[in-house]
Amino acid sequence: MAHHLNTNKQFMVGNGILAFAVIFVVVIFVYMSMRLQQQKAENRNFIETYTITLTKGFAGDSTSIFINDSLLVNRTMTEEPFILEVKRFAEQSALMIVNNATEKLSLFELSEKGGEYRFEKEGEEVKQLAKN
Repeated sequence: MAHHLNTNKQFMVGNGILAFAVIFVVVIFVYMSMRLQQQKAENRNFIETYTITLTKGFAGDSTSIFINDSLLVNRTMTEEPFILEVKRFAEQSALMIVNNATEKLSLFELSEKGGEYRFEKEGEEVKQLAKN
């Protein structure tokens, strides 16, 4: 036999090429889906708002108000009640009220539906008041 065909070798080479093609297609689809998901997340706008009211006990104190890691207010409270209205800007939000003199942190979870939140301070403790 002058021209010996090695069918096993040809079969293995064909399967190898097919496997690389499948892996390449899977990588392309994963990349495209991740890119599309990032674009959706960047373009997301929320319509909900949070109304935060500091009712009593904050006058004269240096206070900082954060939502997640964003500083909203950092000042000495002169009037009561202090009202702050903020548009929701993240999937999940947490409100942090910090007494700058003692660096005491009070942490509250905010609803995904927005809403009104009222707080009062008794001594060093910040309490959330019941919703109306």
